[in-house]
Amino acid sequence: MHLTLKVWRQAGPTAPGRFESYDVPDASPDMSFLELLDVVNEELLAEGKEPIAFDHDCREGICGSCSMMINGQAHGPERGTATCQLHLRKLEHRGVREVTVEPWRAAAFPIIKDLVVDRTAFDRIIEAGGYITAPTGSAPDANLIPVPKAAAEASMDAAACIGCGACVAACPNGAAQLFTSAKLSHLNLLPQGQAERWSRTVAMVETMETFFGSCTNHQECEAACPKEISIDFIALMNRDYVKAQLKQRRLAGQTFP
Repeated sequence: MHLTLKVWRQAGPTAPGRFESYDVPDASPDMSFLELLDVVNEELLAEGKEPIAFDHDCREGICGSCSMMINGQAHGPERGTATCQLHLRKLEHRGVREVTVEPWRAAAFPIIKDLVVDRTAFDRIIEAGGYITAPTGSAPDANLIPVPKAAAEASMDAAACIGCGACVAACPNGAAQLFTSAKLSHLNLLPQGQAERWSRTVAMVETMETFFGSCTNHQECEAACPKEISIDFIALMNRDYVKAQLKQRRLAGQTFP
């Protein structure tokens, strides 16, 4: 298949950016989108030109590194699919012949170079409380702590978040509520996460609000998420944040929250 790529090129955070066009006359429909960029970069290197910088790692839809806007959509037109999992046959079936590739466009994700952005703001949210610090000793026996099946399944759904940032890039407000709520819920829904549930919620939400915009329920985040994480988790986070403001935390151990 014959494709024309219009790729955002920017030498550095403060350098002016521009779109550059690249013609790919013999792209295989079985290529992934990242393999297409690899082909373009090989040609650029052969010509002695600077290759396109883009993030990638596992190329299996797990690490969340391959983050870019493809024809104005986070990760491209295929729902529930990361950029590395998007194959060119999906574009061919839609009759796409020209593809515009841009980095995430969000104030909290400044551009480093070309398609690479700085997602340190996500790290700050995780550092604020996305973990359990209570000493647990050696691994407990299996099934020692009873966990309701519904809670376990919901926690696993939240833990599917790969931290790619598509939710922020798709949101017109640049909000990170879906990311933060997923990272909160996969701990807050389990018995092991109860000891720090309230302090964790306040710390992560307030850190989030220093970097990102506010949620106004556009629901673009859920639509763009390659793991199709539900916005129901945002409602759970908002509930816990309100309850955390009212909790007498020194008494939290007396009743199950």
